[in-house]
Amino acid sequence: MSRVLLILPTATYRAPDFLAAARALGVEVVVGSEQPQALASAMGDRSVVVPLDDLETAMEVVATLHERSALDAVVAVDDRGVVIAAAAAARLGLLHNPLDAVAATRDKAKMRGAFAAAGVPQPRFEVVDGGPTGRVGFPCVIKPISLSASRGVIRADNPAAAATATARVRAIASGPLLVEEYVPGIEVALEGLLRAGHLEVLAVFDKPDPLEGPYFEETMFVTPSRLAPEVLATIERVAADAAAALGLVEGPVHAELRIDRDRVVMLELAARSIGGLCSRTLRFGAGISLEEVVLRHALGLPLADLGREAAAAGVMMIPIPRAGTLEAVRGQDDARAVPGVVGLEITIARGRPVQPLPEGDRYLGFLFARGSTPDEVEAALRAGHACLDVVLA
Repeated sequence: MSRVLLILPTATYRAPDFLAAARALGVEVVVGSEQPQALASAMGDRSVVVPLDDLETAMEVVATLHERSALDAVVAVDDRGVVIAAAAAARLGLLHNPLDAVAATRDKAKMRGAFAAAGVPQPRFEVVDGGPTGRVGFPCVIKPISLSASRGVIRADNPAAAATATARVRAIASGPLLVEEYVPGIEVALEGLLRAGHLEVLAVFDKPDPLEGPYFEETMFVTPSRLAPEVLATIERVAADAAAALGLVEGPVHAELRIDRDRVVMLELAARSIGGLCSRTLRFGAGISLEEVVLRHALGLPLADLGREAAAAGVMMIPIPRAGTLEAVRGQDDARAVPGVVGLEITIARGRPVQPLPEGDRYLGFLFARGSTPDEVEAALRAGHACLDVVLA
């Protein structure tokens, strides 16, 4: 039986789906997380504490685990684990990305530098220790170099707004800041799998809601994309060039791009699959999940058919309307009854504090829909979301 170490941060949404994929494959799983937790406890000796912020100690933990019973793959499910997974797999001689390539996906300044050196189209940018110098111009976007999922990302339209935004971002994260040209237009996400340096595109998601700022909370992903074939071809080429510029060669990638008229611009690329519960929108071949695709690739198992299912699908990441304590989410049964809606998961428990972006790092939950066309899916998601009443204290 194959054996895989899953690097699962305590706060991840993704544990159940990866564990279900491993069961479907008949794969033995060892869970590695930064804290003992209910999931790890339930798995007994098939769990191990892996310090996610201490690479050297994490390597020793993984090496000791491998000596006791050999691992066949090390897979990270979220951003926090990708560097450790790459380093551990390299040390054990397993399938992996180069460590410096993965590290660049976790540092927006290094990522921008790699894209610039390779000529990948991207926003104008500067890295600053203070505030914006004005060289990028206005409007601009200010963000920490180390965070993800739009956390700490703020648009500023003039110098006064830039000063205010800089102070707010610095209260969220320390260190240098990335200041980028604001690129107008529509935004898409691309899900792909690298095999020996070749990018296979698994899906392109439209983001129907405008992402114009001042904050950039993503709400809706719908696939297949409704963009013209020639635009999709350019998106795929830019994403492949971006992965090559970073030096990524194996495993899942998730890319964010903007289309400004005839200009396709790379925003960011991550060395992991799509976050949250969004992967539940995707099925491939004979109905396998994205998590199963990731595990099959890492373990060297067959991946004959990576064609996405024919139906359109989408997810709404339910936004947090304001800071407070969650008392209730009413109307859930009505939302589930909307034609086309196929699932609703509220992922924050009642009584827990919540905070929207740019300071927050969670969604209230996820709403899923399927249909014969992307338009049907989008309409179902909007109708289902309209049924929900979020009550905050």
